[in-house]
Amino acid sequence: MNDAIVGTKSMVVSPHYLASMAGDEILQKSGNAFDAAVAVSACLAVVYPHMTGMGGDSFWLLHDAKSGKMISYNGSGRSGSQVTREAYKGKEAIPIRGIESAITVPGMIDSWDEIISQYGNLTLSDVLQPAIEYAENGFPFSKSQYENSETHFDLLSSIPETAEIFIPDNKVPAINEKFVQKKLAQTLKQIAEKGRDEFYKGDLAKHIIASLQEKGSLLTLDDFTAHKGEWTEPIKTTYRGLTMYQVPPNSQGFVGLMALNILEDFDLGMIKHGSYEYYHLLVEALKLCFRDRNKELTDPDFHDIPLERLLDKRYAYQLGNEIGWKEAVDMDTKPVGRDTAHAAVVDKDGNAISFIQSLYFEFGSAIVAGDTGILMQNRGSFFSLDPNEVNCLEPNKRSFHTLMPAMACKDGKPAIVYGTQGGEGQPQTQTIIATRMIDYGMNPQQAISEPRFVWGRTWGDPTRELKIEGRVSKDVTDRLKEAGHIVNVVDDFHQAMGHANAIVIDEQGFLHGGTDPRSDGAAIGR
Repeated sequence: MNDAIVGTKSMVVSPHYLASMAGDEILQKSGNAFDAAVAVSACLAVVYPHMTGMGGDSFWLLHDAKSGKMISYNGSGRSGSQVTREAYKGKEAIPIRGIESAITVPGMIDSWDEIISQYGNLTLSDVLQPAIEYAENGFPFSKSQYENSETHFDLLSSIPETAEIFIPDNKVPAINEKFVQKKLAQTLKQIAEKGRDEFYKGDLAKHIIASLQEKGSLLTLDDFTAHKGEWTEPIKTTYRGLTMYQVPPNSQGFVGLMALNILEDFDLGMIKHGSYEYYHLLVEALKLCFRDRNKELTDPDFHDIPLERLLDKRYAYQLGNEIGWKEAVDMDTKPVGRDTAHAAVVDKDGNAISFIQSLYFEFGSAIVAGDTGILMQNRGSFFSLDPNEVNCLEPNKRSFHTLMPAMACKDGKPAIVYGTQGGEGQPQTQTIIATRMIDYGMNPQQAISEPRFVWGRTWGDPTRELKIEGRVSKDVTDRLKEAGHIVNVVDDFHQAMGHANAIVIDEQGFLHGGTDPRSDGAAIGR
């Protein structure tokens, strides 16, 4: 479980083995890392439909070997032009499921087109072929989809169009039973044949909008037509001689950089891995970063986010001084969605890409757009209806976003390409696996497989608790409780910890790949 897969030329990691295989297939057909990444993304939208899909968003972090340039793409959608707080008058919050939660335009398909057209060797039609095949001919129903379908059976069965696809014959398919999505296959074929604009401007867009409006949606065709993602400059900091990159807001990526800035002032070499001090320090550092995130994060077009101050090493030193070794900081946080899919690819030329995509919650809004097979995301449900909140709902606004692909470079070249599923858990798991690889010398598979924690709330949790896997010693969990952490010891490999992936490029140029034993993933190296 702790041995990484080692490749000499290329590496693909993702939370589903079929998606990883699709990426590798594209690399063998003269595609580069960017072509392969879009193929993986599209396959995940088919074989991991509870986590991601064409009705959702994505963020991308790219290193182009030819230019030596690091760049990011924000593939998140905005709320509709008619989506106002007044539309939810009388409600305390935006519903988290159903048509009222599907209020932002999906950004992922636009991002596919941008990545391929700007950096790919192949066409969008070329890289969508594996996904089309899996949708049309079927694939083995995964353990993750089975567990999530069982958990959300009542939700899925309450909406006829959704039930028809995801719980055929009113039962959850068995693990490894063939799962076919003919309507989704047809939709993918339309996009492969007619391109990105078919989804945002063409007959497919018109059909999606008509079906959503029939259910009461506030989204319009003009909202889809106006959508365009954004190429952005990544944000960065340094940690132990590496340059650490994240995508900028509306992503929470800066939290991952803030946490590393705090930890850099501590000598982790003097702190035993897996000890009380290790877990307590990481949890407390991250909580302090969440305090600023919750205050500042939203669409930067609507709020001036003080990144210069937040990423200042002097500010990190101040935050670090707030950490007490014997007492947990008492703070609250808001529950956020957790179900996403991260993947990464590095090719023989040194191109590297880390990307993550999501429907926000498991199965998103649970609303299927007509007979397209597309589940619509419920990302917009995280907007606040309180006008005094920084992330308050406005028309044409991008929400606070959990998605945050990461990359670390050494001497201008990718050294670690990593990320994870998990909403509130993303900066936590990223910080855990980064410190394990950088400070403790673990290979990516070991760093991912070792016990993990996640602090915070998920929907329905009455308290902000520290979930920690059962493989952590009782002595450590007891000391965490004594310090004031609300400890919940969970299963040894618990789904709340997310599904992480990482690729490490060593000094020989070999690629070490690790995927999460909590997922259905695979690392494929050549």
